[in-house]
Formats: sequence, structure tokens, C-alpha cells
Amino acid sequence: MTSELPIPDFDQLPLGDLRHRIRSLGEDELRRVRDHEAAHGNRAPVLQVVDARLKELADGAEPSGGDQRNTPPVSGAHTEPPISPQHSPDDNTPLRHGVAGQTPARGRD
Repeated sequence: MTSELPIPDFDQLPLGDLRHRIRSLGEDELRRVRDHEAAHGNRAPVLQVVDARLKELADGAEPSGGDQRNTPPVSGAHTEPPISPQHSPDDNTPLRHGVAGQTPARGRD
């Protein structure tokens, strides 16, 4: 469903990037973004930013120029994790404070 939104990679955008990218959207596009967010992530800060921009538009603000398709991709979006299971630590790595059932060292009080 994100592909139908006017902002590419919307669900992966940090709030700071979202604040800038929504400025080029008109009211109808912003309402689609808001409806998507309310139905999926329902992140309060994102809804607040979108609602604030909708109010600005209602008060006479104009969408800024720009085409959302020309924006740089979100870093880290749709990529593989940087660490593969082959490079993960073993499950049997002892805890820093010792192993369960281990007798405490003598001489320490």
C-alpha cells in the first residue's frame, strides 16, 4: 500500500525527513498519507506533523514545489541486516557475571 502514497518509503522515513517531504503535498495527498498512518503505524508524532501541515494549508499556505519521486532514497530502507547469522555470537557465550550454578570465587567478601 505504501507504493500508492505520494511519498516513497513513507513508512521508513524518520520524523525530520517527513516534516520536509510533506511540504510539497496538497491537501488530498496529505489526507491519504494521514489515513494510511492512522490505519497502519498510528505514530502520534507523525499524525501531529501531518495535522499541523493540513492546518497550515487550510490557513492559506501553498504546497512547495518539488517532485517526491526525485527525493533520495531513505538510508537503510529495504536492505539486508548488516550482520548475518553466520557472524552472530554463539548462543553459549557466558554472561559477563559468570555462569549459573558456578560457585563464587573464594577470598572476596
